[in-house]
Amino acid sequence: MSFENLFSAGGVVMFPLLGFSILAVALSLERFIFWWRLIQRQEPLVREVFHLYPRSPRNALQKLQQNTDLPIARIFLAALELDRPNPEEFRLALESSAQAELPLLKRFNTVFETIISLSPLLGLLGTVLGLIRSFASLRLGDVAGANSVGVSSGISEALVSTATGLVVAILTLMLANTFRGLYQRQIALIQEYGGQLELLYRRCYEHWGEKKPYAPT
Repeated sequence: MSFENLFSAGGVVMFPLLGFSILAVALSLERFIFWWRLIQRQEPLVREVFHLYPRSPRNALQKLQQNTDLPIARIFLAALELDRPNPEEFRLALESSAQAELPLLKRFNTVFETIISLSPLLGLLGTVLGLIRSFASLRLGDVAGANSVGVSSGISEALVSTATGLVVAILTLMLANTFRGLYQRQIALIQEYGGQLELLYRRCYEHWGEKKPYAPT
């Protein structure tokens, strides 16, 4: 069966299901590109900043400012650009800036959840509409007659719409779980990197005393 025939056999609910599938693919592509760029660039940047900061805080700041499109760079800058923070203020700045980045990391999660929830329901709606159409076409004593075409098409609509709704929901669920795993991994990395930067700052703070860490020496 061709796509056109399959689409027409599914009935009216195939239109929103098609829209959901296109939306899920488009948003997934955006998320894949986002996570790919982040994974490729984040770790080298963090290693370089940790290497530069004890020796040249100003160069470390400049390196972060060149990569402000990365969440971890914005988190670090929010703390490092404070004016003479004590370790507690530094930690609070890291935590608050990390919280501010969560919506970006969880972007489109609500859309994915909506598609996962509604797609099976639309498939079920198609099932009900198909059965209604089948029963409306059914005439006692004339099952093998012309009205059997309406019964067959109604059953086809019920089955195709249900299967399509499940396929859209399953594929979207797989993609959403992939992004959820990447999000949880990123949260763990932010906590790890933030803790390492806080320890590094405490050591430098004790060494520099009240001096602003990135002031020229």
